[in-house]
Amino acid sequence: MNILICGGGQVGFSIARYLATHDNDVTVVDSSEEVIAHISSALDVRGIVGFASHPDVLARAHLKDTEMIIAVTQADEVNMVACQIAHSLFNVPIKIARVRSKSYLDPEWTALYKPDQMPIDLVISPELEVARTIAKGLDIPGAFEVIPFAEQTVQLIGIRCKAKAPILNTPLRLLDNVLPDLALSVLCIVRDGVSFIPTPSDQLQEDDEVYFLTPQDKILPSAEAFGFSEKKSQRLLILGGGNVGLSLSEEVEAHYPHISVMLIENNKERALYVANQLSHTTVLRGDALDVDILKEANAKLADKVVAVTSEDKVNILASLLAKRQGTAQAMALINDSSYSTLIPSLDIDSVISPKALTVSSILQYVRRGRIRTVHSIRDNVGEVIEAEAVNTSGILGMTVGEINVSSSLVVGMIIRDNDILMPRDDMVIKVHDRVIVMVTNASVKRFEKLFSIRLGYF
Repeated sequence: MNILICGGGQVGFSIARYLATHDNDVTVVDSSEEVIAHISSALDVRGIVGFASHPDVLARAHLKDTEMIIAVTQADEVNMVACQIAHSLFNVPIKIARVRSKSYLDPEWTALYKPDQMPIDLVISPELEVARTIAKGLDIPGAFEVIPFAEQTVQLIGIRCKAKAPILNTPLRLLDNVLPDLALSVLCIVRDGVSFIPTPSDQLQEDDEVYFLTPQDKILPSAEAFGFSEKKSQRLLILGGGNVGLSLSEEVEAHYPHISVMLIENNKERALYVANQLSHTTVLRGDALDVDILKEANAKLADKVVAVTSEDKVNILASLLAKRQGTAQAMALINDSSYSTLIPSLDIDSVISPKALTVSSILQYVRRGRIRTVHSIRDNVGEVIEAEAVNTSGILGMTVGEINVSSSLVVGMIIRDNDILMPRDDMVIKVHDRVIVMVTNASVKRFEKLFSIRLGYF
Protein backbone atom coordinates (compact mmCIF):
# COMPACT_ATOMS: atom_id res chain seq x y z
CA MET A 1 0.00 0.00 0.00
CA ASN A 2 1.21 3.53 -0.82
CA ILE A 3 1.11 5.71 2.30
CA LEU A 4 2.15 9.34 2.80
CA ILE A 5 3.03 10.53 6.29
CA CYS A 6 3.19 14.26 6.90
CA GLY A 7 5.44 15.03 9.84
CA GLY A 8 8.59 13.19 10.84
CA GLY A 9 8.54 13.81 14.59
CA GLN A 10 8.32 11.09 17.21
CA VAL A 11 4.78 10.07 16.25
CA GLY A 12 5.44 10.24 12.51
CA PHE A 13 8.69 8.30 12.85
CA SER A 14 6.98 5.60 14.92
CA ILE A 15 4.15 5.19 12.42
CA ALA A 16 6.57 5.17 9.47
CA ARG A 17 8.75 2.54 11.12
CA TYR A 18 5.78 0.31 11.78
CA LEU A 19 4.16 0.61 8.35
CA ALA A 20 7.47 0.31 6.47
CA THR A 21 8.16 -3.06 8.07
CA HIS A 22 4.85 -4.47 6.81
CA ASP A 23 5.22 -4.32 3.04
CA ASN A 24 4.01 -0.76 2.52
CA ASP A 25 5.55 1.92 0.32
CA VAL A 26 5.95 4.83 2.74
CA THR A 27 6.86 8.43 1.98
CA VAL A 28 7.48 11.00 4.72
CA VAL A 29 7.22 14.77 4.24
CA ASP A 30 8.77 17.19 6.75
CA SER A 31 9.99 20.78 6.57
CA SER A 32 13.27 19.89 8.32
CA GLU A 33 16.15 18.58 6.21
CA GLU A 34 17.70 17.10 9.34
CA VAL A 35 14.55 15.15 10.19
CA ILE A 36 14.21 13.78 6.66
CA ALA A 37 17.89 12.81 6.57
CA HIS A 38 17.49 10.89 9.83
CA ILE A 39 14.32 9.08 8.72
CA SER A 40 15.72 8.22 5.30
CA SER A 41 18.85 6.71 6.82
CA ALA A 42 17.06 4.86 9.63
CA LEU A 43 14.05 3.50 7.73
CA ASP A 44 13.24 2.05 4.34
CA VAL A 45 11.11 5.04 3.35
CA ARG A 46 11.24 7.91 0.87
CA GLY A 47 11.83 11.35 2.35
CA ILE A 48 10.65 14.69 0.96
CA VAL A 49 11.67 18.08 2.38
CA GLY A 50 8.87 20.63 2.26
CA PHE A 51 5.71 21.98 3.86
CA ALA A 52 2.97 19.36 4.15
CA SER A 53 0.22 21.90 3.43
CA HIS A 54 1.68 22.96 0.07
CA PRO A 55 0.07 21.27 -2.96
CA ASP A 56 3.30 21.26 -4.97
CA VAL A 57 5.14 19.46 -2.16
CA LEU A 58 2.37 16.86 -1.90
CA ALA A 59 2.45 16.42 -5.66
CA ARG A 60 6.21 15.86 -5.46
CA ALA A 61 5.50 13.15 -2.88
CA HIS A 62 3.28 11.39 -5.48
CA LEU A 63 0.09 11.95 -3.49
CA LYS A 64 -1.92 11.15 -6.63
CA ASP A 65 -0.74 7.54 -6.29
CA THR A 66 -1.30 7.39 -2.54
CA GLU A 67 -4.05 5.36 -0.87
CA MET A 68 -3.68 6.89 2.58
CA ILE A 69 -2.40 10.14 4.05
CA ILE A 70 -1.52 10.39 7.74
CA ALA A 71 -0.91 14.01 8.77
CA VAL A 72 0.84 14.22 12.14
CA THR A 73 2.84 17.46 12.02
CA GLN A 74 3.00 19.67 15.11
CA ALA A 75 0.40 22.07 13.66
CA ASP A 76 -3.28 21.07 13.65
CA GLU A 77 -4.06 23.46 10.82
CA VAL A 78 -1.33 22.00 8.60
CA ASN A 79 -2.66 18.50 9.22
CA MET A 80 -6.22 19.55 8.40
CA VAL A 81 -5.23 21.43 5.25
CA ALA A 82 -3.08 18.53 4.05
CA CYS A 83 -6.09 16.20 4.34
CA GLN A 84 -8.32 18.73 2.53
CA ILE A 85 -5.81 19.00 -0.32
CA ALA A 86 -5.49 15.21 -0.44
CA HIS A 87 -9.24 14.98 -0.91
CA SER A 88 -9.92 17.94 -3.19
CA LEU A 89 -6.95 17.71 -5.53
CA PHE A 90 -5.73 14.11 -5.36
CA ASN A 91 -8.77 11.98 -4.41
CA VAL A 92 -6.91 10.11 -1.66
CA PRO A 93 -9.31 7.49 -0.21
CA ILE A 94 -8.20 7.51 3.45
CA LYS A 95 -7.28 10.67 5.32
CA ILE A 96 -6.08 10.71 8.94
CA ALA A 97 -5.09 13.82 10.89
CA ARG A 98 -3.63 14.41 14.32
CA VAL A 99 -5.49 17.22 16.07
CA ARG A 100 -4.36 18.47 19.47
CA SER A 101 -6.35 21.65 20.11
CA LYS A 102 -9.28 21.00 22.42
CA SER A 103 -11.39 23.46 20.44
CA TYR A 104 -11.14 21.33 17.30
CA LEU A 105 -11.93 18.20 19.34
CA ASP A 106 -15.06 19.58 20.97
CA PRO A 107 -18.01 17.28 20.06
CA GLU A 108 -20.01 20.39 19.23
CA TRP A 109 -17.92 20.88 16.08
CA THR A 110 -17.72 17.30 14.77
CA ALA A 111 -19.77 18.32 11.71
CA LEU A 112 -16.60 20.02 10.49
CA TYR A 113 -15.17 16.62 9.51
CA LYS A 114 -18.11 15.41 7.42
CA PRO A 115 -17.36 14.24 3.85
CA ASP A 116 -18.89 17.38 2.31
CA GLN A 117 -16.95 19.69 4.65
CA MET A 118 -13.39 18.85 5.69
CA PRO A 119 -13.32 15.14 4.84
CA ILE A 120 -11.03 13.65 7.48
CA ASP A 121 -11.80 9.98 8.03
CA LEU A 122 -10.09 9.73 11.39
CA VAL A 123 -9.12 12.48 13.81
CA ILE A 124 -6.53 11.27 16.32
CA SER A 125 -5.35 13.00 19.46
CA PRO A 126 -2.49 11.20 21.25
CA GLU A 127 -2.96 13.35 24.35
CA LEU A 128 -6.65 12.52 24.56
CA GLU A 129 -6.00 8.82 23.89
CA VAL A 130 -3.44 8.75 26.70
CA ALA A 131 -5.84 10.46 29.10
CA ARG A 132 -8.68 8.07 28.29
CA THR A 133 -6.45 5.02 28.59
CA ILE A 134 -5.19 6.10 32.02
CA ALA A 135 -8.73 6.89 33.16
CA LYS A 136 -10.00 3.44 32.16
CA GLY A 137 -7.55 1.85 34.60
CA LEU A 138 -8.40 4.00 37.61
CA ASP A 139 -11.05 1.59 38.92
CA ILE A 140 -8.88 -1.47 38.26
CA PRO A 141 -6.26 -1.93 41.00
CA GLY A 142 -2.73 -2.11 39.63
CA ALA A 143 -3.71 -1.74 35.95
CA PHE A 144 -1.56 0.48 33.77
CA GLU A 145 -3.41 -0.26 30.53
CA VAL A 146 -7.02 -1.23 29.84
CA ILE A 147 -8.25 -1.83 26.29
CA PRO A 148 -11.81 -3.04 25.54
CA PHE A 149 -12.57 -5.85 23.08
CA ALA A 150 -15.80 -7.51 21.94
CA GLU A 151 -18.05 -4.53 22.71
CA GLN A 152 -16.31 -4.14 26.08
CA THR A 153 -17.31 -7.62 27.27
CA VAL A 154 -13.62 -8.60 27.23
CA GLN A 155 -10.79 -6.41 28.47
CA LEU A 156 -7.08 -6.45 27.69
CA ILE A 157 -5.33 -5.56 30.94
CA GLY A 158 -1.73 -4.55 31.50
CA ILE A 159 -0.54 -5.16 35.07
CA ARG A 160 2.68 -5.75 37.01
CA CYS A 161 3.01 -8.81 39.24
CA LYS A 162 3.49 -8.01 42.92
CA ALA A 163 5.52 -10.07 45.35
CA LYS A 164 3.70 -13.08 46.80
CA ALA A 165 0.84 -12.76 44.31
CA PRO A 166 -1.20 -16.01 44.13
CA ILE A 167 -0.60 -16.26 40.39
CA LEU A 168 3.21 -16.47 40.63
CA ASN A 169 5.38 -19.55 40.12
CA THR A 170 2.64 -21.65 38.57
CA PRO A 171 2.77 -22.97 34.97
CA LEU A 172 0.17 -21.08 32.96
CA ARG A 173 -1.49 -24.32 31.87
CA LEU A 174 -2.33 -25.07 35.52
CA LEU A 175 -3.88 -21.70 36.41
CA ASP A 176 -7.41 -23.02 35.93
CA ASN A 177 -6.74 -25.69 38.53
CA VAL A 178 -4.99 -23.43 41.04
CA LEU A 179 -7.32 -20.42 40.59
CA PRO A 180 -10.59 -21.90 39.29
CA ASP A 181 -12.63 -18.72 39.78
CA LEU A 182 -10.56 -16.82 37.22
CA ALA A 183 -10.90 -16.71 33.45
CA LEU A 184 -7.77 -15.07 32.11
CA SER A 185 -5.51 -15.67 29.14
CA VAL A 186 -1.93 -14.37 29.34
CA LEU A 187 -0.85 -12.99 25.95
CA CYS A 188 2.44 -11.22 26.54
CA ILE A 189 5.03 -10.93 29.30
CA VAL A 190 7.64 -8.17 29.64
CA ARG A 191 10.50 -9.36 31.84
CA ASP A 192 13.64 -7.30 32.39
CA GLY A 193 12.77 -5.21 29.36
CA VAL A 194 12.31 -8.23 27.05
CA SER A 195 8.85 -9.02 25.67
CA PHE A 196 7.68 -12.50 24.71
CA ILE A 197 4.56 -14.58 24.18
CA PRO A 198 4.56 -17.23 26.91
CA THR A 199 4.16 -20.97 26.43
CA PRO A 200 1.81 -23.07 28.64
CA SER A 201 4.87 -24.13 30.69
CA ASP A 202 6.00 -20.58 31.48
CA GLN A 203 5.51 -19.15 34.97
CA LEU A 204 4.95 -15.57 36.03
CA GLN A 205 7.54 -13.91 38.23
CA GLU A 206 7.57 -10.91 40.53
CA ASP A 207 7.79 -7.58 38.64
CA ASP A 208 6.73 -9.14 35.32
CA GLU A 209 4.57 -6.80 33.28
CA VAL A 210 1.73 -8.91 31.96
CA TYR A 211 -0.88 -8.33 29.28
CA PHE A 212 -3.88 -10.64 29.69
CA LEU A 213 -7.47 -10.99 28.48
CA THR A 214 -10.35 -11.47 30.88
CA PRO A 215 -14.14 -11.05 30.78
CA GLN A 216 -15.42 -7.76 32.16
CA ASP A 217 -16.96 -9.41 35.23
CA LYS A 218 -13.67 -11.13 36.15
CA ILE A 219 -11.44 -8.04 36.20
CA LEU A 220 -11.28 -7.42 39.94
CA PRO A 221 -10.65 -11.08 40.91
CA SER A 222 -7.92 -11.16 38.25
CA ALA A 223 -6.26 -8.05 39.69
CA GLU A 224 -6.35 -9.72 43.11
CA ALA A 225 -4.57 -12.76 41.66
CA PHE A 226 -1.73 -10.45 40.61
CA GLY A 227 -1.42 -9.15 44.16
CA PHE A 228 -3.73 -6.13 44.11
CA SER A 229 -6.65 -5.70 46.47
CA GLU A 230 -10.09 -4.80 45.16
CA LYS A 231 -9.73 -1.27 46.57
CA LYS A 232 -10.49 1.26 43.85
CA SER A 233 -8.60 4.51 43.42
CA GLN A 234 -9.77 7.31 45.69
CA ARG A 235 -6.93 9.82 45.31
CA LEU A 236 -5.16 10.71 42.06
CA LEU A 237 -2.17 13.04 41.77
CA ILE A 238 -1.34 14.33 38.29
CA LEU A 239 2.07 15.85 37.63
CA GLY A 240 1.88 18.20 34.65
CA GLY A 241 -0.93 20.44 33.45
CA GLY A 242 -0.38 20.17 29.71
CA ASN A 243 -2.92 18.71 27.29
CA VAL A 244 -2.61 15.22 28.78
CA GLY A 245 -2.90 16.36 32.38
CA LEU A 246 -5.86 18.62 31.65
CA SER A 247 -7.64 15.97 29.57
CA LEU A 248 -7.11 13.36 32.28
CA SER A 249 -8.50 15.68 34.94
CA GLU A 250 -11.56 16.34 32.79
CA GLU A 251 -12.08 12.61 32.19
CA VAL A 252 -11.95 11.92 35.92
CA GLU A 253 -14.28 14.78 36.79
CA ALA A 254 -16.79 13.61 34.18
CA HIS A 255 -16.73 9.86 34.76
CA TYR A 256 -15.12 9.13 38.14
CA PRO A 257 -16.71 11.55 40.64
CA HIS A 258 -15.61 9.37 43.58
CA ILE A 259 -11.93 10.12 42.86
CA SER A 260 -10.27 13.15 44.42
CA VAL A 261 -7.86 14.79 41.96
CA MET A 262 -4.90 17.08 42.60
CA LEU A 263 -2.70 18.47 39.80
CA ILE A 264 0.75 20.10 39.97
CA GLU A 265 1.82 22.50 37.20
CA ASN A 266 5.01 24.58 37.24
CA ASN A 267 4.05 27.31 34.78
CA LYS A 268 2.03 30.08 36.46
CA GLU A 269 -0.12 31.02 33.46
CA ARG A 270 -0.82 27.41 32.57
CA ALA A 271 -1.69 26.56 36.17
CA LEU A 272 -4.24 29.41 36.25
CA TYR A 273 -5.70 28.31 32.91
CA VAL A 274 -6.04 24.68 34.03
CA ALA A 275 -7.60 25.73 37.33
CA ASN A 276 -10.20 27.79 35.48
CA GLN A 277 -11.05 24.89 33.17
CA LEU A 278 -11.68 22.41 35.99
CA SER A 279 -14.42 22.28 38.58
CA HIS A 280 -13.36 19.81 41.26
CA THR A 281 -9.60 19.44 40.78
CA THR A 282 -7.16 21.12 43.15
CA VAL A 283 -4.35 22.77 41.18
CA LEU A 284 -1.00 23.53 42.82
CA ARG A 285 1.65 25.65 41.18
CA GLY A 286 5.07 24.10 41.66
CA ASP A 287 7.84 21.84 40.38
CA ALA A 288 7.02 18.13 40.20
CA LEU A 289 10.62 17.46 41.27
CA ASP A 290 10.25 19.53 44.43
CA VAL A 291 9.89 17.17 47.40
CA ASP A 292 8.13 19.86 49.44
CA ILE A 293 5.49 20.28 46.73
CA LEU A 294 4.92 16.51 46.64
CA LYS A 295 4.51 16.56 50.41
CA GLU A 296 2.06 19.45 50.18
CA ALA A 297 0.09 17.43 47.62
CA ASN A 298 0.08 14.43 50.00
CA ALA A 299 1.73 12.16 47.42
CA LYS A 300 2.16 9.50 50.10
CA LEU A 301 -1.63 9.18 50.35
CA ALA A 302 -2.27 9.00 46.60
CA ASP A 303 -3.45 5.71 45.16
CA LYS A 304 -1.89 6.67 41.82
CA VAL A 305 0.58 9.33 40.74
CA VAL A 306 0.64 9.98 37.00
CA ALA A 307 3.59 11.99 35.65
CA VAL A 308 2.60 13.51 32.30
CA THR A 309 4.81 16.57 31.86
CA SER A 310 6.38 17.30 28.47
CA GLU A 311 9.79 16.00 29.63
CA ASP A 312 10.48 12.26 29.85
CA LYS A 313 13.28 12.74 32.37
CA VAL A 314 11.06 14.80 34.64
CA ASN A 315 8.34 12.15 34.47
CA ILE A 316 10.77 9.38 35.42
CA LEU A 317 12.36 11.29 38.30
CA ALA A 318 9.04 12.64 39.58
CA SER A 319 7.59 9.12 39.61
CA LEU A 320 10.56 7.89 41.64
CA LEU A 321 10.18 10.74 44.13
CA ALA A 322 6.47 10.00 44.49
CA LYS A 323 7.22 6.34 45.21
CA ARG A 324 9.72 7.40 47.86
CA GLN A 325 7.00 9.53 49.39
CA GLY A 326 4.88 6.38 49.68
CA THR A 327 2.40 6.52 46.79
CA ALA A 328 0.87 3.16 45.96
CA GLN A 329 1.42 3.28 42.18
CA ALA A 330 3.42 5.57 39.90
CA MET A 331 3.00 5.91 36.14
CA ALA A 332 5.31 7.86 33.81
CA LEU A 333 4.57 9.12 30.32
CA ILE A 334 7.58 8.42 28.10
CA ASN A 335 7.88 9.38 24.43
CA ASP A 336 11.47 8.21 23.89
CA SER A 337 11.36 4.41 23.79
CA SER A 338 15.05 4.18 24.73
CA TYR A 339 14.09 5.14 28.29
CA SER A 340 11.73 2.17 28.57
CA THR A 341 14.61 -0.23 29.14
CA LEU A 342 15.44 1.62 32.36
CA ILE A 343 12.03 1.14 33.94
CA PRO A 344 12.40 -2.50 35.10
CA SER A 345 15.38 -1.49 37.26
CA LEU A 346 13.53 1.46 38.76
CA ASP A 347 10.67 1.65 41.24
CA ILE A 348 8.16 2.80 38.62
CA ASP A 349 5.06 0.71 38.12
CA SER A 350 4.35 1.41 34.47
CA VAL A 351 5.11 3.43 31.36
CA ILE A 352 2.58 5.22 29.17
CA SER A 353 3.49 5.37 25.47
CA PRO A 354 1.59 7.93 23.34
CA LYS A 355 3.20 6.49 20.21
CA ALA A 356 1.85 2.98 20.80
CA LEU A 357 -1.65 4.34 21.43
CA THR A 358 -1.52 6.44 18.28
CA VAL A 359 -0.43 3.48 16.16
CA SER A 360 -3.27 1.43 17.65
CA SER A 361 -5.80 4.12 16.77
CA ILE A 362 -4.65 4.16 13.16
CA LEU A 363 -4.51 0.39 12.78
CA GLN A 364 -7.90 -0.07 14.36
CA TYR A 365 -9.41 2.26 11.78
CA VAL A 366 -7.66 1.27 8.58
CA ARG A 367 -7.90 -2.50 8.97
CA ARG A 368 -11.33 -2.96 7.58
CA GLY A 369 -13.21 -6.10 6.62
CA ARG A 370 -13.70 -8.45 9.54
CA ILE A 371 -11.09 -6.86 11.78
CA ARG A 372 -12.95 -5.37 14.74
CA THR A 373 -10.25 -4.18 17.16
CA VAL A 374 -6.47 -3.79 17.01
CA HIS A 375 -4.15 -2.75 19.81
CA SER A 376 -0.40 -2.37 19.49
CA ILE A 377 1.59 -3.71 22.43
CA ARG A 378 4.46 -1.55 23.60
CA ASP A 379 6.85 -0.21 20.99
CA ASN A 380 6.27 -2.44 17.96
CA VAL A 381 6.34 -5.69 19.99
CA GLY A 382 3.14 -7.04 18.48
CA GLU A 383 -0.60 -6.62 18.34
CA VAL A 384 -3.73 -7.99 19.91
CA ILE A 385 -6.35 -8.35 17.16
CA GLU A 386 -10.01 -9.25 17.28
CA ALA A 387 -11.05 -10.79 13.96
CA GLU A 388 -14.14 -12.62 12.74
CA ALA A 389 -13.89 -15.98 10.98
CA VAL A 390 -15.92 -15.80 7.77
CA ASN A 391 -16.83 -18.42 5.18
CA THR A 392 -13.59 -17.89 3.26
CA SER A 393 -11.30 -17.91 6.28
CA GLY A 394 -8.54 -20.48 6.30
CA ILE A 395 -8.88 -20.72 10.06
CA LEU A 396 -12.27 -22.47 9.84
CA GLY A 397 -12.14 -26.06 11.08
CA MET A 398 -8.73 -25.61 12.68
CA THR A 399 -8.27 -26.38 16.35
CA VAL A 400 -6.73 -23.91 18.77
CA GLY A 401 -3.82 -26.33 19.19
CA GLU A 402 -3.16 -26.25 15.43
CA ILE A 403 -3.25 -22.44 15.41
CA ASN A 404 -0.91 -22.13 18.38
CA VAL A 405 1.91 -24.16 16.82
CA SER A 406 4.01 -20.99 16.70
CA SER A 407 4.84 -18.97 19.80
CA SER A 408 4.43 -15.80 17.71
CA LEU A 409 0.69 -16.22 17.16
CA VAL A 410 -1.64 -17.49 19.87
CA VAL A 411 -5.39 -17.51 20.46
CA GLY A 412 -6.35 -15.59 23.60
CA MET A 413 -10.13 -15.83 23.64
CA ILE A 414 -13.10 -16.76 21.43
CA ILE A 415 -16.53 -15.11 21.35
CA ARG A 416 -19.20 -17.41 19.96
CA ASP A 417 -22.89 -16.43 19.92
CA ASN A 418 -22.18 -13.84 22.62
CA ASP A 419 -20.54 -16.49 24.82
CA ILE A 420 -16.95 -15.87 25.94
CA LEU A 421 -14.91 -19.06 25.58
CA MET A 422 -11.50 -19.74 27.06
CA PRO A 423 -9.44 -21.45 24.32
CA ARG A 424 -8.66 -25.17 24.64
CA ASP A 425 -6.35 -27.06 22.31
CA ASP A 426 -9.21 -29.23 21.00
CA MET A 427 -11.60 -26.31 20.38
CA VAL A 428 -12.53 -25.95 16.68
CA ILE A 429 -13.00 -22.53 15.09
CA LYS A 430 -16.45 -22.07 13.53
CA VAL A 431 -17.89 -19.53 11.12
CA HIS A 432 -18.70 -16.16 12.75
CA ASP A 433 -16.44 -16.90 15.72
CA ARG A 434 -14.70 -13.76 16.86
CA VAL A 435 -11.16 -14.72 17.73
CA ILE A 436 -8.84 -12.53 19.78
CA VAL A 437 -5.21 -13.33 19.01
CA MET A 438 -1.78 -12.07 19.95
CA VAL A 439 0.41 -11.65 16.87
CA THR A 440 4.06 -10.65 16.67
CA ASN A 441 5.47 -8.95 13.59
CA ALA A 442 6.98 -12.26 12.46
CA SER A 443 3.53 -13.87 12.12
CA VAL A 444 1.54 -11.11 10.44
CA LYS A 445 1.56 -12.94 7.10
CA ARG A 446 0.33 -16.12 8.78
CA PHE A 447 -2.47 -14.17 10.41
CA GLU A 448 -3.53 -12.79 7.02
CA LYS A 449 -3.61 -16.28 5.55
CA LEU A 450 -5.60 -17.75 8.44
CA PHE A 451 -8.34 -15.15 8.20
CA SER A 452 -8.28 -14.82 4.42
CA ILE A 453 -8.56 -11.06 4.61
CA ARG A 454 -6.48 -8.70 2.57
CA LEU A 455 -4.68 -6.67 5.24
CA GLY A 456 -2.55 -4.46 3.06
CA TYR A 457 -2.25 -1.99 5.90
CA PHE A 458 0.14 -4.22 7.73
